[in-house]
Amino acid sequence: MPEPITLTQGRLDAQTVETYWQDGFAFPITVFSPTETAQFRAELEQIEENWRQADLPLPLNMYKRVNAHVVMPLVTRIALDPRVLDVVEGVLGPDLLLWSAELFIKEPHTTQVVGMHQDLTYWGMGETPDQVTTWVALSPATVESGCMDFVKGSHKNPILPHNDTFSDNNLLSRGQEVAVEVADKDKTHIELQPGQMSLHHGLTIHGSGPNVSDDRRIGLAIRYLNPNAQQKVADRDYAVLARGKDRVGNFIHIPTPTGLFTAEALDLYTRIRADQAKALAQGATEGLHLYGTTASNVPKTSRM
Repeated sequence: MPEPITLTQGRLDAQTVETYWQDGFAFPITVFSPTETAQFRAELEQIEENWRQADLPLPLNMYKRVNAHVVMPLVTRIALDPRVLDVVEGVLGPDLLLWSAELFIKEPHTTQVVGMHQDLTYWGMGETPDQVTTWVALSPATVESGCMDFVKGSHKNPILPHNDTFSDNNLLSRGQEVAVEVADKDKTHIELQPGQMSLHHGLTIHGSGPNVSDDRRIGLAIRYLNPNAQQKVADRDYAVLARGKDRVGNFIHIPTPTGLFTAEALDLYTRIRADQAKALAQGATEGLHLYGTTASNVPKTSRM
């Protein structure tokens, strides 16, 4: 694995920031200790054990995979940790919004993949530079376990055409894949140890392979915005004010959850999910399970 990026008082130096904007990604960045990360994982797996059979309006996997920060305090605690925000500030500046957070879990010896795609294709925000995704590893992310692959410099492209494959083996809601051939030699394997994270731009072409290892591959993808970002497709969109001030007001500010799957948080989750559906389902050629209203929805997502 590559050597971790050196932080200066917990922050990115100017050279690393320049590299991020040149390559469209940066990694690995250590933000949590192995012990602390193991505690996060243990807490998550206890939640899975306790709530898997609970009488929730939607399957537990749906809440883990879409806007987990609305209903799971563990996720919000990680996303709003000052050590993470200090790094993000180097890319987006001092005013930060938490827009979404999703747990991406590949079980051991499974064949599911994530097709190569660009995130901003599905967010309804155009090609804005006012966003960044951090991907925090809660277990080893290796080539064997299905780590992400990034295409260096691909964020300099516009939003490219994508195909909806609707493959059952693709974790994305439409099985979407960018409609260009991506050679293996053009992929950078984003291997991370537990407690490390990567950064990537919303136009960076990326995806991931199957997990053929003996352990779960657990990652938390957190999407941050500069308040200048704007939802252009949906009528309303939502975010947590993570740091600084929002002088623009493009997003409705929401509170962080006070407990696991509280009634208030579940109601808010339903409202956000309905309002965001217009943006996240734009251009789909078939109905998306993600945006239905029944509890039988499969837990796929339009975001990586």
